[in-house]
Amino acid sequence: MEQNQSQDSESSHIPWHPAFVEALQLELEAYKDCLEFFPEYQLTAEPLRIDCVVIKKAKDVVIKKNIAAIFREGNLLEYKSPDDYVSVADFYKVYGYACLYASFENIPITSLTISFVESHYPEKLLGHLKDVRGYTVEETGAGIYTVGGDILPIQVIDSRHLSEDENLWLKSLSNRLDLSAFMRISAGIAREGKAARITAYINAIVQANTRIIQEAIQMNSTLTIEKVLEDAGWIARWEARGEAKGEAIGEARGEARGKERMALDIARNMLNLGFPFETIVSVTQLDPEKVRALYQQQ
Repeated sequence: MEQNQSQDSESSHIPWHPAFVEALQLELEAYKDCLEFFPEYQLTAEPLRIDCVVIKKAKDVVIKKNIAAIFREGNLLEYKSPDDYVSVADFYKVYGYACLYASFENIPITSLTISFVESHYPEKLLGHLKDVRGYTVEETGAGIYTVGGDILPIQVIDSRHLSEDENLWLKSLSNRLDLSAFMRISAGIAREGKAARITAYINAIVQANTRIIQEAIQMNSTLTIEKVLEDAGWIARWEARGEAKGEAIGEARGEARGKERMALDIARNMLNLGFPFETIVSVTQLDPEKVRALYQQQ
């Protein structure tokens, strides 16, 4: 019981909202040139803020991404951390924000959309929208519930049930990652060199899933994960603080780099995952000729 309470306390201090904005940007990276993101958009001089506003810079751009299929000119997104949920009161608060936004920005309310993102099935909220408001609710994709009957498009997203293939970043923004999910996002971050620009996302994942990370460190792909943590500043932070998990990572790192056989195993795994030659050499610190020999063995 004490351990659970401690975990809940730690989770409540994890900066989930900046991580959500970075996950959203990763999900919509294909449209980065035609979208602008405004985290914690301040609606008034007083502290009324929406978690994220996404603006289409060109009105005629069609966003084909599943989580953004309803997007119009201005799109308000409310995010709830993994241990929180969207309540009926939250719905009306954000709906009110949309009205304020339309008024302050002097744009038609019909040019806006509202999205709610949480890690639970929104049973109570969807029931209220259907039974009290008379709206229709349709699951238009895995974990995506589109609400019809209002003047502006509304959707509620249960991130747990999003497609891992299409929504890796939002689905993985969780405090309940399993080993395979963490390995997959680590590979994605390392492959695309994203660690330096999504530190809020990585920080939230690391703080919320320490046990899984420690397990991953012990596997053959240790150096890939280490590279991600190192780029995000976590290894230096742990080592500077002298924490036990930092020492464990340091030991695993030293052992792996000291054994060429383990480094070769890692290189083979990365090769099978499609990592480029330069990345394999950089991560494993192997002689380039030995990495080339692995390619010839394929």
